Amino acid sequence: MNRDDIPEATPDPRLMWAGHGNESTGQLLQGTRVRLLPPAAITPDIADGLRYARVVAEDLVLAYAYDGPTSVRILTDHDLARDGLEDLGRVAHANLADVPVTYDEVPVEGRGTLHSVHGDSHFVASKVLYLSDLARQVTGASLPRAGALVVVPTRHLLAFHPVADGSVVDAVNDLAAYALGAYEDGPGSLSPRVYWWHRGGLTSVTVFDEESRTLSLQPPPPLLGMMKGLVRLDRAGRLVGRASERGGGVPDTAGLVGATAGAVARLPQDPSGLGDAFASALALAHARCAADPDVAGLDAWDAWATSLQLGCALFTGAPPTECRLGEGQVAELPATPADPPADARAWLDALYLAIVCREHDRVARLCRVPLETLRQDGSVDAYVLHWAETVQAYFSGDGSMDTVVEKLLATMESSMPDALTHAPDDFVNRIDYQPVALFHRLLSQDHEAFGEALAEALTEHGAYWGASTAPRARVALGPLAMACLAHDRGFPVGPALPYLPAYLVNGRRIETID
Repeated sequence: MNRDDIPEATPDPRLMWAGHGNESTGQLLQGTRVRLLPPAAITPDIADGLRYARVVAEDLVLAYAYDGPTSVRILTDHDLARDGLEDLGRVAHANLADVPVTYDEVPVEGRGTLHSVHGDSHFVASKVLYLSDLARQVTGASLPRAGALVVVPTRHLLAFHPVADGSVVDAVNDLAAYALGAYEDGPGSLSPRVYWWHRGGLTSVTVFDEESRTLSLQPPPPLLGMMKGLVRLDRAGRLVGRASERGGGVPDTAGLVGATAGAVARLPQDPSGLGDAFASALALAHARCAADPDVAGLDAWDAWATSLQLGCALFTGAPPTECRLGEGQVAELPATPADPPADARAWLDALYLAIVCREHDRVARLCRVPLETLRQDGSVDAYVLHWAETVQAYFSGDGSMDTVVEKLLATMESSMPDALTHAPDDFVNRIDYQPVALFHRLLSQDHEAFGEALAEALTEHGAYWGASTAPRARVALGPLAMACLAHDRGFPVGPALPYLPAYLVNGRRIETID
């Protein structure tokens, strides 16, 4: 986008000529609010009197404005020097909360939602400084730890999209187009930029190249890392939040059977599709548990066995194999070389499946996948890689139990909120960390503590997924693997626990897998 094609924000004549500072101290305290301005509004003839004004983000200047009955006047240094206005800054920020707004959700071609906040007041866009409070006010939900993408194209409008799932990739482009259109239309144009609101600050995602005079979108490295992590999590069906995944009903098993069969059938022409085939098969295995929560029937078992076959083939290779999808459908998996991808979470899924299916040889083979390969996965937090290293050390027998414990402690420490850079807190705490906590209790041989941790893990799983129809809502895969380990080591594991197929936990459904 060429910057020369974008009109400059024009100074607001009401700002330049309104009032002469005759308000009383009480009037100023009651009617002054924080106001965001474009740099063009600070013209040379008034700049010397606005030395207090400061830049809060690229193209955004913070000042104080008195909202009078007929005009809006920007306060000057002289105004702020009056007696009795020592607390004006605090009051101006507080007064901003009283500005009325209208809220709308703007769906964008099924790719997510933009949250639009608008109104007649000149101070609506200034509420971006308190986006966390504003989002809670208009949506009823807090912003995620990763913050939100936001635009303030005019003084009357702001729009934001929480950085919560893979839709953020589409949202950054949608917001850019939305902002440019509103900025060009006005009135009160402020900025065409997309910003990242994070921990109370604003960082421009839009970059202006002075040499080429063009605008482009370049997320800063921390945001880019979060976006990569969210996209990978979202594509694997691990995140809750999509509108299409909420509400009652059951997963579409017929669609997943077709998708898995199609993905396997394409492998001779496109071997790189094995990862997608594994993801589809794993979703089918979870989805089968909607109608058969205990995995008592053959169709459900076949789906679990097939997902294990594909997961192991993805990381360790496989000879030509028949994969049964249930309902009499069979897919022919071609010979697959050992070429493990840099996908740490998929590797953990495959390992969990091998543990659940008591495939000890496959567990050993998966644990020989080089850690250096998994460490190349740039979409995961450090704790995921520490956890992979922990279970590899445990199952391979390389090193003492002290070594395993040391690696487990590194996993725990790196999963703390301040250390996370890719995954949402809610997902980490309620889903991803639960197998780690259970493994800790397993190592300590504390049967009672393990039972309590397992009950907590299943409660957290249910709270995270709610009424979602996503396949992963049906089974807590990581806790299931730990429950199977515990059962085989003599721990008392209840026969009827939610999200844990009973015949997988007790091993009664387990059959030989080619």
